[in-house]
Amino acid sequence: MQSVWTKPLAAGLLACLLAGLAQAQVLTGTLKKALDAGTVTLGYRESSIPFSYLSARGEPIGYAVDICRALVDAMGEEMGRELLIKWQPVTSESRIHAVVSGQVDMECGSTTSNLERQKLVAFSPTTFVSGTKLMVRKGSVVRSFRDLVGKRVVVTAGTTNEKAMRELSEKFKLNLDLLVSRDHAESFALLAADKADAFATDDVLLYGLLAQNKGQADYAVVGDFLSYDPYAIMYRKGDAQLAALVNKTFGSLAEEGDLERLYKRWFLRRLPSGVSINLPMSPQLATIIQTMGVKPE
Repeated sequence: MQSVWTKPLAAGLLACLLAGLAQAQVLTGTLKKALDAGTVTLGYRESSIPFSYLSARGEPIGYAVDICRALVDAMGEEMGRELLIKWQPVTSESRIHAVVSGQVDMECGSTTSNLERQKLVAFSPTTFVSGTKLMVRKGSVVRSFRDLVGKRVVVTAGTTNEKAMRELSEKFKLNLDLLVSRDHAESFALLAADKADAFATDDVLLYGLLAQNKGQADYAVVGDFLSYDPYAIMYRKGDAQLAALVNKTFGSLAEEGDLERLYKRWFLRRLPSGVSINLPMSPQLATIIQTMGVKPE
């Protein structure tokens, strides 16, 4: 005979099981995948300082990485369980395919949200506003893109900067000798080895590389902005539940001041390397975050 204690226990377990099954049926897309696996796979960059890069211990760190951690926490709260993070390195060239193919669930780096990419993937609200500039050795004759006629310029494969420099070269007849590298660290190394006259990428990434490599005395970031690049977290297109959670989480992070605190942590204080980028928040980003934190009436 079944004891009176066993019946309530069995009923409780059955109720929990049915509730879990019901929740699993309601959730779709990335949230359903995370619930089933108990994990979320985040794509990170190895040298997009200070957004997403490796610490001295080989761990992914940075501004975008911290935002992605907050998104994973929100996903876990949504489904009532703790989610583990799996890390997957991506490059400028591989990142979009990694998201589309399901290799990663979100990409936490320095990725520009634009109309061309929005045809393939979805983006969070804007996390940073940047644009293409040039890094040169101090003493270089290059002060703007107009001084680049016939010169060697290194860009990182798969970036909006590569496209911007090709278009500038064609429009202004610069006849650039474009060198295309695997990642930002390799691009900087080519400039440092005098194999390029300039390195073209987003200004904040140039400042980040200078801070990480303590190169402020030897290099300069010059010229006007050559492109407009609003950064965002990238995830799979057509995932309505994840999109709603991402937007809600960003609203909370903005309203509670967390985005501003994260910005100060990575752009105004010292990085683990001991050097600060010392880059105040732009008026554009400040307005974006302020608007993000306003609840609809």
